[in-house]
Amino acid sequence: MNPFSSSTRLRDMIRSIRACKTAAEERGVVRKECADIRASINENDPHDRHRNLAKLMFIHMLGYPTHFGQMECLKLIASPGFPEKRIGYLGLMLLLDERQEVLMLVTNSLKQDLNHTNQYVVGLALCALGNICSAEMARDLAPEVERLIQFRDPNIRKKAALCSTRIVRKVPDLAENFINAASSLLKEKHHGVLITGVQLCYELCTINDEALEFFRKKCTEGLIKTLRDITNSAYQPEYDVAGITDPFLHIRLLKLLRVLGHGDADASDLMTDILAQVATKTESNKNAGNAVLYECVETIMAIEDTSSLRVLAINILGRFLSNRDNNIRYVALNMLMKAIAFDDQAVQRHRVTILECVKDPDASIRKRALELVSLLVNENNVKQLTKELIDYLEISDEDFKEDLSAKICSIVEKFSPEKIWYIDQMLKVLSEAGKFVKDDVWHALIVVITNASELHGYTVRALYKAFLTYSEQETLVRVAIWCIGEYGDLLVNNVGMLGIEDPITVTECDAVDVIVDAITRHNSDMTTKAMALVALLKLSSRFPSISERIKDVILKQKGSLLLEMQQRAIEFNSIVERHKNIRWSSLVERMPVLDEATFNVRRAGSLPASVSTMAKPSVSIPNGVSAAPLVDLLDLGSDDILAAPSSSSGADFLQDLLGVDLGSSSAQSGATPAPKASTDLLLDILSIGTPSPAQNSTSAIDLLSTADMNNNSSTALDTLSSSAQPHIATTASAGGMFDLLDGLSPSPSKEATNGPAYPPIVAYESSSLKIEFTFSKPSGNPQTTNVEATFINISPNTFTDFVFQAAVPKFLQLHLDPASSNTLPANGGKVTQNLRVTNSQHGKKSLVMRMRIGYKMNGKDVLEEGQINNFPRGL
Repeated sequence: MNPFSSSTRLRDMIRSIRACKTAAEERGVVRKECADIRASINENDPHDRHRNLAKLMFIHMLGYPTHFGQMECLKLIASPGFPEKRIGYLGLMLLLDERQEVLMLVTNSLKQDLNHTNQYVVGLALCALGNICSAEMARDLAPEVERLIQFRDPNIRKKAALCSTRIVRKVPDLAENFINAASSLLKEKHHGVLITGVQLCYELCTINDEALEFFRKKCTEGLIKTLRDITNSAYQPEYDVAGITDPFLHIRLLKLLRVLGHGDADASDLMTDILAQVATKTESNKNAGNAVLYECVETIMAIEDTSSLRVLAINILGRFLSNRDNNIRYVALNMLMKAIAFDDQAVQRHRVTILECVKDPDASIRKRALELVSLLVNENNVKQLTKELIDYLEISDEDFKEDLSAKICSIVEKFSPEKIWYIDQMLKVLSEAGKFVKDDVWHALIVVITNASELHGYTVRALYKAFLTYSEQETLVRVAIWCIGEYGDLLVNNVGMLGIEDPITVTECDAVDVIVDAITRHNSDMTTKAMALVALLKLSSRFPSISERIKDVILKQKGSLLLEMQQRAIEFNSIVERHKNIRWSSLVERMPVLDEATFNVRRAGSLPASVSTMAKPSVSIPNGVSAAPLVDLLDLGSDDILAAPSSSSGADFLQDLLGVDLGSSSAQSGATPAPKASTDLLLDILSIGTPSPAQNSTSAIDLLSTADMNNNSSTALDTLSSSAQPHIATTASAGGMFDLLDGLSPSPSKEATNGPAYPPIVAYESSSLKIEFTFSKPSGNPQTTNVEATFINISPNTFTDFVFQAAVPKFLQLHLDPASSNTLPANGGKVTQNLRVTNSQHGKKSLVMRMRIGYKMNGKDVLEEGQINNFPRGL
């Protein structure tokens, strides 16, 4: 007999396929067998039809296409015999799915089989319908399935309930047809029927509100009684699993009670006793008992319940944390994260166990426990928890240090009770895991240090000692050399000693040695070396006795392979040799105090290039770049520069800085005063108001701050070349300068009259906040629009830390004044803020604005965003 003929039995084909030694040989066997099956199908031989379909199912499971045999399934289903129907329905469920159009042809056969006198045929039809039912089939066959829920045989009732579950999922509109039938299943004694009935009721409750109310009123007490009977029942071998009577039914009942009790106090009260009974009586030494307890905890957390039962549930989760099974501990940590919102104090009692989970060998448990610990931190326990985490940081795995250090830094920044504690903890993190700390963390530390003037001496001494011990930590080295460059004189002179400090002796040479070591170390990156060079430039003015040594160190970097280092070395050497009067003046003085609020907003990513905020009054520049930090950095806002319009101090400062003669320029022009020339030169330095490309601009921050946080290839000292003649801004640019640097010249008086009136608009409205805009225009300036924004709190909660931010396209310029308050009272409370928008495409393009509002409500951060497109025409 040909082994690959259509009459080959299934076992022979399987044996032949398994005997193949290569994939190509297997494909050949399958190809020949499929050809024989096609030939048999074409002959329409009914005797081989069931055998062909069985072989097709095996071929399908191997991954080969079998679509040509789909019609054979329908033929077998239509046959009168039970064996043929069984193999036909099996092929239907395996070879087809609900997306196949051919499935519509089987609807009539299914309807006939659902009404068949043989209960086994009915069971086959219900199984097939429950697996591949489409929405169209569900609508056609729902009445037959509903009728079969009341069938005399429990197996048919069970299958009908499962089939009904799929029907209501596919067509939710049919849910109301099954409510009464489903409720009757809840009275069943047969556990198989009961569990399917509970599942059907659960689906109905989640889909249909009417069904939910019906089951709450009619079935809650019955479900509680059923759960109590199962919990208190004696040993039943047919249902017992690890000492728990039918844990599957336990879980289904608890899930249904959870839905019924959620949001309903009366139903929750009814189930309180049984939930407490399940929680206390169920054994937790087996996995089946743990599954029941977990569902019980989920139900307790979801219903409207008293705190005592929730404490019991949280204690169960605490026991889970001591389980040896990693899966049980993981789900316990997940549930405890949700439980914090209900009872923080109950979770706090398990703090020690949760901290032990942070040290677990399993990475997923460590990360989840770390997230839970961060949620447990508050003002009362922050010091204790931080100490525990930092202690573990010293011995933790390398792959976990990054996550752990980031979480510690986040906790310290959020809950720091005082700045000295914040600095101490950050130094410990930098010392133990500095190479894993992200840049924004040590940037934030520098900002805090600049704002803690009374701790400058303490900080620089602590960093000096940490550098000597942990010099391999890159971020620690950066912060240390920045502080030594800024406060090196405090380090040498032991200024600002605190009572908790031990006195140390540091000479000027010792301080410089630290910086030199950071430059010469082979593993220092370019950013660290660049910061070290700037620190040396600053120390050359603070330590005149060793300025020659500093100069030699700078000169050595002229031969560096790094272009950035070469450029800095040449420029800094020029300052040391030829511009001593600058070096001793404000160029190398200490950095001004950095605004923490502005930095935090920028750090959160909410201050892109075209965004203005109300955090601090600043200067509007094209594209929304804030110039106030640059003005402060150049010390142009001080009284000695702005003493009088005729004073030439600003011009002298820039003349010495740039190495150019402003006097001759002023004399040739005959009408341009010195302050205006200095103003124009500042415009040229900052690349503001000129059409020069952005890539030709230089960074004043790179020159004057040793906190160089970017590896830019150019510095502000590019402008110090005496051979380069600076570009003098035009009169129009100078006029823009007075508007740019508000305060460099007398402010123009406000217009007494406004232009035409424009209707107010509702710019934004949500469930908790409403924003209204009113408009006015200064006369004679149609491009400018003054906007008064009114923020109205329409919720019953007070908003704190309220911040409004806005972004506009490049053809618009936006200026935001400070808001009237950062607290928005509840129930109609208002805050106002003025905006000024300049439209360079006035008459061609309309105003458009994207906004972001951030605030805290009940201690939680809330962020709302939106786009405003409904500005009145003509603005």
